[in-house]
Amino acid sequence: MTARILLVDDERIALRNLEHVLSKEGHRTTATQSGGHALELLDAQPFDLVLTDMKMDKVDGMQLLRRCKAHHPDIEVIMITGFATLESAVAAMKEGAFTGAVGRTGLLLAAHGGTLFLDEVTEMSPAMQVKLLRAIQEKEVLPVGGTRPVKVDVRFIAASNDDMKEWVAEDRFRQDLYYRLNVVNLHIPPLSQRREDIPLLAQHFLDRAAPVMGKPVRAISDEALALLNAYDFPGNVRELENIIERGVALCQGDTLEAAHLPDDLRDLSIRAFRRRDGKVISLEDQERDYILRKGTTSSGCWRKPEATRPWPPRCWASTGCRCGAS
Repeated sequence: MTARILLVDDERIALRNLEHVLSKEGHRTTATQSGGHALELLDAQPFDLVLTDMKMDKVDGMQLLRRCKAHHPDIEVIMITGFATLESAVAAMKEGAFTGAVGRTGLLLAAHGGTLFLDEVTEMSPAMQVKLLRAIQEKEVLPVGGTRPVKVDVRFIAASNDDMKEWVAEDRFRQDLYYRLNVVNLHIPPLSQRREDIPLLAQHFLDRAAPVMGKPVRAISDEALALLNAYDFPGNVRELENIIERGVALCQGDTLEAAHLPDDLRDLSIRAFRRRDGKVISLEDQERDYILRKGTTSSGCWRKPEATRPWPPRCWASTGCRCGAS
């Protein structure tokens, strides 16, 4: 059964993960990081369930719960939090919420003896960074609703699309936590630099999406694969996943065709300019690279006015030129 679910959490990464999981299960989700905006949505749209964080700025989960019970009594409310005490859980249940706080197994306890993957770790709030650092250093956690810490043995794998050294230098990510996590560093190039992975990933996403949508799609046509291989994927692997899911949703047969791909992918050539280390290059470097590429097909001389050129005067012609520039 498809449910209409309102998700409310001021932690962006937690909200995105909830939205992803519930959408995969076929539910219709509406997500917001603001309790105030959630109140507006409750009055504007019908929902079957509200899944809300308890502790938020301005309008918190308890206020949302009271509004639901007063004005929308048919809406069920589930309260989630990483800051709960037994008293707060009891208070929420008295107001009519299901908290699941008592006896609930948290992620770290569930990962005991195994591995916990932290995606987009730079999105973690400063408060959560402190908690994670303590868990790594002390190898113990305080369960929600508990009064005594519990020892855990967990291997952590963290991932981020950001340059974490820059985040540390700008005091946006704790230096001590960075060094705790950065024991073995693995650099994964962007998808545009490992095109041999595109067919494999595309088929994987198709095999995963088709059963969820109830579609008989089993293959990707050669024409569609050629378009995917020619695309630079500025949104990286997630963009490929979204493109394949869209194609599966539109496909009526057993093969995903080029016609099922987005129009801009079929009609435009979008190029993601990156250095070899994966970073986005500067405007000056892009201009210079463009001129060099054009120079391979042109014998003309191009000299930018010195007043606006960031580099020394230079001729970019591909053949001999007597303009005097080096």
